[in-house]
Amino acid sequence: MLTYRLEERVAVIGLDDGKANAVSHGYVDALSAGLDRAEQEASAVLITGREKVFCAGFDLKEIGKGPAERKALVDRGAALLLRLFTLPLPVVAASSGHAIAAGALVLLASDVRIGAAGESQYGLNETAIGMTLPPFGMQMALCRLGPQHQTAAILQSVLYGPDGALAAGYLDQVVLADELEAVALTHAAQLADLPREAFAQNKLRVRQQYIENIRDSLN
Repeated sequence: MLTYRLEERVAVIGLDDGKANAVSHGYVDALSAGLDRAEQEASAVLITGREKVFCAGFDLKEIGKGPAERKALVDRGAALLLRLFTLPLPVVAASSGHAIAAGALVLLASDVRIGAAGESQYGLNETAIGMTLPPFGMQMALCRLGPQHQTAAILQSVLYGPDGALAAGYLDQVVLADELEAVALTHAAQLADLPREAFAQNKLRVRQQYIENIRDSLN
């Protein structure tokens, strides 16, 4: 599932399970391992998914096994998303395809989000499938989505194409698919030049209340 390489000071973490890139225990393990290496070796992180699917949300097969299995996976996913949201390194996400539910949260937890033009969908579909968005997801959505889009995005489960996702706040830029990784890598390289300590401190400060609310919900 995991590929990892260094492009000068940027750690490029690729996640591809050959299917829908669902957030499974394997996904959590793989991305966590990539972040462990990146924090030791790099000055910025670039996360990529598979072609046409960045991440399709939590693994429904694992969720469907029962309450204990569901809680175990969601708790691990929450911890991973919080780690991304607070990582002392700049995080760039390059989305070549769909990012739904937990996949959309990976984007919301990242610092810069670049998406490929095309037919991909982005959004939080929890209401539509009869679920409540967990507190960690709610806080990230409130932090990163534009206030004028929050009712549609959170309450009404609106799914957006790339341009709509840009307007709502899931993405920061939309580019041609064949330019995606190069553009994202350029952004990551530029962010790698920022002083690490100052970046880390300001990242925590600008997101402080949201981070505290997430941590309180996980205790």
